[in-house]
This record gives sequence, structure tokens and C-alpha cells, in this order.
Amino acid sequence: MVRPEVHKIAALTGHRDAVYALTGGPGSAVYSSGADGLVVGWDAADPARDGEVLARVENSVYALRHLPALNWLVLGHNFQGLQAIDLAQKTLVHAAALPPVAIFEIVASESRQRLYAGLADGTLAVLTLPDLRLEKLLRVAQGKSLRCLALHEGRAELAVGSSDALTRILDLDSLALKYELGESTNSVFSVAYSPDGGTLLTAGRDAQIRAWDVATGYALAQTVGAHMYTINHLAFSPDGRYLASCSLDKSIKIWDAADRTLLRVLDRARAAGHGTSVNRLVWPGTENRLVSCSDDRSLAVWQVGT
Repeated sequence: MVRPEVHKIAALTGHRDAVYALTGGPGSAVYSSGADGLVVGWDAADPARDGEVLARVENSVYALRHLPALNWLVLGHNFQGLQAIDLAQKTLVHAAALPPVAIFEIVASESRQRLYAGLADGTLAVLTLPDLRLEKLLRVAQGKSLRCLALHEGRAELAVGSSDALTRILDLDSLALKYELGESTNSVFSVAYSPDGGTLLTAGRDAQIRAWDVATGYALAQTVGAHMYTINHLAFSPDGRYLASCSLDKSIKIWDAADRTLLRVLDRARAAGHGTSVNRLVWPGTENRLVSCSDDRSLAVWQVGT
């Protein structure tokens, strides 16, 4: 693959503390939150526009998820449960109490009309949609946090990465354990299925990206020494060509999604990148724009390729 040109378009500022959570929304919309409890909406297609504060909560937010069918933004309000904001009306429409711990990840299955949340006490919370009724609490990891989740709708599977260094593949309906991937040597912070569903990628505190072949029962296909320190997040571009990773080492890396060949490094020295840990990534819309967020209280908007 030809190495794409990558340009930083803008820095988005306004948060008062570290930004931990990002999710895409309708069109080019992006939503962010973090240690300051502010939930802010941005437009990646018009980064000169100021962000819009949608909510203020009293604790940190580590997890955000846009639900397209409902046009809701669901936020994990640490120690207070889940809250859903109707983005059209800009009002709180639902709240669900959960165990009083941090919420690290939220994913939703439209086919099952279920929301899944990974909690710091090792519990997976399952809630029904659209009423956000708590259906089940399942202890997946004993004494270790559930740090990341990814859905494979076609196989009806849920990948769960944990601080016990394991990635578990659960049946989406019964939540029974189907596979346990144990080659990681430290906490798993990000799991991501490739757009074609054929590969699961995992990454975390050991700074390596592992690729698992889904069709062969999640056999380990590749291990890449990707960063110097903890990998916080992985995200595929909408067209499936690129993989982006971000790290505690303050860098973002762009990879060929097919074979994990490194294409670009975006850091402070080479690309006017972030000055501290980069925590989350999202590719909003269809223009191959990448948005990142960081402990430095800012978001950055990047144009990848033409």
C-alpha cells in the first residue's frame, strides 16, 4: 500500500481535564468526555466550530456510545451508571443504575436490542433497548476490570478484553464462554474486529497488536511490536484500508489494515501531535478523517490521504 499523506487539520480545545472517551455520531459528528465530566459534541467536517456542551456530570466518563437507530448518546457516568441523551432534543431520556464502579466500555447490538457495558469489578452488564432496563449482571473476570468490548454480529459473538490479560469470546445471546485467548502478557485495553469480520485485533499494556483468525477458532495469526508503551485503543477506518493505534507513548500510528505494515507515525515531533498519552480514536463520517483525544485536554483532527 502507498503510504498516505496525513495532515493535522485542527486541535479542538475546551475540556478542562484529560479526555478519555470518544465516539462518532451522525455524519461527521464526534462526541467526547473525560475527567472533567463534560460531554461535548464536535463536527469533524467543520473543526473551526466551537464544541457544544451536551451534559455535565460529576464523575469521570470513560465510555461513550452513539446509538444510530435511536440517535442517542449513551455515557458511562462512573459510579453512577448509564445515562442516555436524545441528541435531537438534547435532553436526558433514560438513566440506569449499575454497580458503583467505573464503566470502561459500552457497545450495542441492534439485532438483539441489547446494550453491553464492561465494568471495573469484572462484571458485564446487559441492558435492553430502548428502555435501558438491566437484564443481567455477569461476573466475567474475578477481581479484574473489563476494559474493552467488541461485537461480531454475524457470528453472534462478543469479545471482552480484561485486566487479567485474557480476551474472552462470549456467545452474544447466552453469554456462554466460547473461546479464551491467553497470549497477551498484560491488561487488554482494546479489541477490534476487522470490517470484514475475519480478524480480531487485541492490544494493551504489553504494547503489542495481536491478530486472531476468526474462522479458525481465533488462532493467533500475527504479533506486532507496535508501540513503546501501553496501547490504549485500536480503530479501523470506514473504508477498511487503515488501522489506527494510539498509545501512552504519546503517538498515533497508521497501519495497513490488511497486514499491519506501518505507514505513518503521528507524534509531537513529526506531526505536531499530542504531548501526553493518546487515549482514544474515532473515524467519523466517510472522509477518512481521524479524531484523537489525549490527557493533554485536547482533541486533534487528522486528514488521512486524499
